[in-house]
Amino acid sequence: MPGMGNSLRAAALLAFVVLSILVSLLISSVQQFGARISHFSNATLAGDEGESASLRGALIYQLNERRKEIIPLLLPDDGGDENGLPGESGDSSQLGQALDSTLDYSLWKEITHGSRKAHMDEMGCDSLVDMQAVEVLGSGYTKLVVKVNLAGGQPVALKLVNEQGIDMGKCVEDFKDAQGCRELVSYKLKKEIVLLQRLQHPNVIKLKGHCAGDAEGRGGEGRRVTVILEQGNPLQMIQLLQSPWEDRFRVCLDLVRLLHFLSQSPLGSVALLDFQPRQFVTVSGELKLTDLDDASAEETSCRTDADCTLQFPHRNFTLPCSAQGVCEGLSEKRNIYNAYRYFFTYLLPHQAPPGLTHLVDHIMNSTGELKADINQTLEAFENILLLYKSGLHLDNVPPSIIRDYTVMRGMGTSGNVEYRCWPSYSQQGCVLSVHSVKEAAYICNSHSQCNSFTLTGQKTWTGRLLASFRSSFSHLVPDGTSEVYVKKTKAPDTKEQTKQS
Repeated sequence: MPGMGNSLRAAALLAFVVLSILVSLLISSVQQFGARISHFSNATLAGDEGESASLRGALIYQLNERRKEIIPLLLPDDGGDENGLPGESGDSSQLGQALDSTLDYSLWKEITHGSRKAHMDEMGCDSLVDMQAVEVLGSGYTKLVVKVNLAGGQPVALKLVNEQGIDMGKCVEDFKDAQGCRELVSYKLKKEIVLLQRLQHPNVIKLKGHCAGDAEGRGGEGRRVTVILEQGNPLQMIQLLQSPWEDRFRVCLDLVRLLHFLSQSPLGSVALLDFQPRQFVTVSGELKLTDLDDASAEETSCRTDADCTLQFPHRNFTLPCSAQGVCEGLSEKRNIYNAYRYFFTYLLPHQAPPGLTHLVDHIMNSTGELKADINQTLEAFENILLLYKSGLHLDNVPPSIIRDYTVMRGMGTSGNVEYRCWPSYSQQGCVLSVHSVKEAAYICNSHSQCNSFTLTGQKTWTGRLLASFRSSFSHLVPDGTSEVYVKKTKAPDTKEQTKQS
């Protein structure tokens, strides 16, 4: 079948070339930072000057509306500036009235002009010189996310305006101004930069820098905006469902810690309006929120409790309207229930350790019915973590269980006859995390195929040990980092096995 092999190789080569070209085209806007474009100079349509002036006015109005969305987020760290936002002359008086000394002028200047003078440890436009595109990580209505390797080899993720996205296409169709539309669409990126600056947390993706101009830092409102983020792996729910309970619990715990922070963030209580697993990535096993442009710190005003209804596909909840005329805890409760229906339901109960199932069930009930606030929910998760790490949930396992095993310290095994268990850290055998030898012996006793297990000193993120369980092995081999435990009825002659090896 040589012909078929050649065809497959040709098809693979063609796919690679097409992908390379696509990536090059998609990130071309990032590499054209030196282009000088006159804002709104080519916005007019051929013919009707009045219509084009009307379109310009409508586009400027939209730009001002986007600016006003960002203004409440420009809170000071240690003081403000009375000069307002740059480039606002000629904007509506309503916008001008909103600009006062409480705004963080320096942050806005960095975003619109690409200034890095105040943050020399962050990456700027010059960091993107000689970068190499690796792959497109995702694309949506507004943004494109590309993985690149910087000149020094460091991988990062870049977010930029999706020139072929629906938002950009609709804007150009409505206003006939590609450059003005690029600025309008880029306001989601600018908002995200502000939020990433304000909402710094271990479970929020790290902002490494941004570029709003060319390699020399020359920028302005009309320049392309690129956000530089730490590189993460998209959250794969199907893969996560097949992972050990400990890893699934970690994702849920990280999420609750994040929601606890958002409930009392520097911006107030923040709601994640687009709450989906696709908004998250993992970095070294740690969950991180990577998409913040749909986060909102706005409070919901109300007159009665009926104005404070949370509506979900299969449930509705009514929260109290406070004396101040705002819905109490609306953002917090929205986040909790979304965590329950998108994460906890799928990841938390299945294969939970028997000694912890009652605590897991309590969390499922309290979050699914919104009976607990985020403080109580976090406390419940931290309590499970404490019990799981300390082994206190194993009180019903008798210490004498290890007497059924003979231990060979400083030894490993070879010629193993493996069996599979689920969920396992290894697809080829049965590798589980244990708190101690006692728990490993308990697990081995509960598996009819198990006759021995090995502890190597490898640990999980909780500090628990990884234990390998097997049906049998052919001989022992010296290994200073391992301990082999064999059921006494199956224990081999250590000296004889060592001679044979």
